[in-house]
Amino acid sequence: MNLRLAAAALALVLPLGGCAVAAVGAASAVGLAAAKDKTLGESVDDTTASTEIKTKLLAESLNRFGEVDVEVNNGLVLLSGRVDDPTDRVQAEGIAWTSTRVMDVANEIKIEPAGGFMANMSDELISSRVRARLIGSSTVKSLNYNIETYDGVVYLMGTARTADELKRAAEEASVVGGVRQVVSYVRIRELVQRPAAPTTQAAPSYNPTPSPTYGTESDAELLGVSY
Repeated sequence: MNLRLAAAALALVLPLGGCAVAAVGAASAVGLAAAKDKTLGESVDDTTASTEIKTKLLAESLNRFGEVDVEVNNGLVLLSGRVDDPTDRVQAEGIAWTSTRVMDVANEIKIEPAGGFMANMSDELISSRVRARLIGSSTVKSLNYNIETYDGVVYLMGTARTADELKRAAEEASVVGGVRQVVSYVRIRELVQRPAAPTTQAAPSYNPTPSPTYGTESDAELLGVSY
C-alpha cells in the first residue's frame, strides 16, 4: 500500500482508536503471511518498517515528503514518487535507513514538482490493472508481488519462484495501458536457494543477473532490472 492509500485508510480507522489501527495491521500481516511465500515474522517486519518510515517522513515535513511512497518487501525499501529538491531525495533515503528492519534501499524518487490528484490517480489505476493481470495469470503467484507505479513506470517487488516466472510477470505488466517501463526489484527464489560453489561467496539477488546491478563501488545505488 502506498503513502496516499495508507493515509486514507488511517483516516477511516482513527475514530476507532489507536488499538484498532494496530489490530487491523496485525491481522492483515497474519492473513497475507498465510498466502505468501514468507514467514509471519517477515510480513510483520515489512509492515512495521513501512509504517515507521512513512511516519518519520511525514513528521519531518508533510510538504516536502507528502508525495513520497514507501514499499517494503523482505527488508528491501523502495522509495518512489517525487520531491522538489535533490537534498530532499537524499534525506528521504537517510530516513529510510534509520529503520532497524531495513536491509537495503532502492531510491527511485524523482526531482519534480507536485503531480497533483489526477497524476496520482492514473498511477493507482495502472497498479490496479497490473495486479489484475498478475492475478489472472496461471504462471505467476500474484500474492508474492508488490506493485508500485510512478508516472507510468511500474516497479515490481517480492519473490519469484523462477526467472521464467519473473519474466512472465514483467511481460504481463508491460502490456497494461499507460505503462512506459517495468522495473524489477524482485528476488528470485531459485537463485537464493541454489548452493554456492566452494570457492565463491553467494550474494543475495533481487534481479535475474545480480552482480551488474549492484555496481562495483561501495556507495553504488541499488539498481533494478528494466524490461
